[in-house]
Amino acid sequence: MVDRNVRHAILVDGYTLASIRWQVMKKFKRSNPLSLAVLVLLYERPMHPYEMAATLRERGKEQSIKLNYGSLYTVIELLLQAEFIRVQETVKDGRRPEKTIYGLTAAGEFEMSEWLRILIGTPVKEYHQFEAGLSLLPALPLEEAIPLLENRAKCLKEKLEGLKKEALHCRQMKLPRLFSIESEYQQALTLAECRYVEGLIKAIRNDEDGLKRTWQEIREVLSKPVPSPKKNKPLKRGEK
Repeated sequence: MVDRNVRHAILVDGYTLASIRWQVMKKFKRSNPLSLAVLVLLYERPMHPYEMAATLRERGKEQSIKLNYGSLYTVIELLLQAEFIRVQETVKDGRRPEKTIYGLTAAGEFEMSEWLRILIGTPVKEYHQFEAGLSLLPALPLEEAIPLLENRAKCLKEKLEGLKKEALHCRQMKLPRLFSIESEYQQALTLAECRYVEGLIKAIRNDEDGLKRTWQEIREVLSKPVPSPKKNKPLKRGEK
C-alpha cells in the first residue's frame, strides 16, 4: 500500500505528479468499473484475485459492478500493463497452487482518485436500453405497447419491494449507511422510473398532449403499403 503521508508530496515512489498524470493519460482507458474496484481494494491492502472477488461479493458490490473471474483477470492484466498495480509477492501454501498477491502503485492510487472524482462529480450521458426503446416506441402498435408498459411497471414494483427488504435487512444488521448508499440510489432510480411509467400509461390513455392521437396517426402512415420502387428509365439523348 502507498504510504498515506506522501500522498500530496511532489515526489511519490520516485514519480513526479506530472509523470503520473502522463502515465495515466497515455496507457489506460477508463471504461470498466471493475478496474476501479480493484484499485480501491488494493488501496485497502494487497490482495490476490480470489480474495478480491470474494471481498466484492461479500460486500454485495456485484449488484453495482459486473463481476466474473474471466473479466477480473483481464482487468488485473491491464492494470499491470498500465503500472497501476504490481506483483507484491507470490506465496505457496502446501500443495495448493501459488497465489500472486498484488499491491497498488503510486500511479495506481492517483488513477483511482482521479477516476472516482470524475464518476462522482461529473454527470455523463448513459445510454439506457429503456430510453432507447422509448425513443422508438411508435414502431409498436398502441394496443401492444400499453400492456408492455404495464408489465414493466409491475416488474419495477417487485424490484422496489426487494430493495426495500434489503434496506430493512441492512438496518437490522446495524450496517453503517455509508456501505449501502448504492442501494439507496438504485431504490430512488427504480421508484422514479416506476412513477414515470405509470404516468406515461395514464397520459397515453387520456391522450394528454395528443400522445395517443399522434401515435395513431403515425401507425396509420406506417400501415400503408410501401409502393415498389420503379426502375429508372434510361434518358434519351438531350433529356435532363
